[in-house]
Amino acid sequence: MFNKSKTLQLKTLLKAKGVSYVMEAHHAASAILAERAGFPAIWASGLTLSAALGHRDCNELSWTEISAQFEYMADATRVPILVDGDTGFGNFNNVRMLVRKLEKIGVAGVCLEDKVFPKTNSFLPYNQSLSSIEEFVGKIQAAKDTQSDPHFCVIARTEAFISGEGLESALRRADAYQKAGADAILVHSKKSTIDEIKAFCDRWDDSVPLVIVPTKYASTPSEVYEELQISMVIWANHLFRASLLAMEKAAQRIFQEKTVWNLENEIATLEKIFDLVDEKELTLAEKKYCPSLQHL
Repeated sequence: MFNKSKTLQLKTLLKAKGVSYVMEAHHAASAILAERAGFPAIWASGLTLSAALGHRDCNELSWTEISAQFEYMADATRVPILVDGDTGFGNFNNVRMLVRKLEKIGVAGVCLEDKVFPKTNSFLPYNQSLSSIEEFVGKIQAAKDTQSDPHFCVIARTEAFISGEGLESALRRADAYQKAGADAILVHSKKSTIDEIKAFCDRWDDSVPLVIVPTKYASTPSEVYEELQISMVIWANHLFRASLLAMEKAAQRIFQEKTVWNLENEIATLEKIFDLVDEKELTLAEKKYCPSLQHL
């Protein structure tokens, strides 16, 4: 698989029969761990990346600031990175600049959502207004016209259920977005059940693949995704949430106990860190390129 370009890997996953599962990452280390776990692609989450940098998920960070993080992630992994591109960080021209940058740094695709800029996280109860269909169609067309790699993927995310516009709006928007050239449609819901997604799938014509993010309806059995012919399921924030709880507990224990010794058997070893960043490769390279260092 790794002899294919990352963009082709991602497009192949979207078009393959069956469901592909994609894991969130928010920096290079989490991307490496997701790849090692076996995930065939990585979701570069806007929420968790912003939170990891101490910011809210409402476009407080510019596209240039977060692109630097995407580049670290892409450099550290061999599987494709699908970027959470929010609303494109502005108008169609911002989308064009974003796509150029993402291709340059080795990202395989971008997901754009149809909310107004600046956006608000979908799970907050306010500021969920949608852009017009015409405006968002222009962004999709701008992204597709700008890409130089024919396999670079542009996924259009409709927030019609999030905003309260409902099923008919979601279908109308999704149809317009796929006609504008989107490689897949991500339909989002914040319900605790999969009912809205199922209603959408029952009416969808399968013209392009469907992607979902079951953060709120995570209890849904995976067999249901197969039955609904979902192409890709994104676990969008779980590595960050797991690490946040682990770090919080470790910090509290160390502060209270005034020692790190009691935690030694519950945290990663230094060797685990060295393995993560492939310290062995540097040692082998030194033997080849700088043998004199071996005698110091």
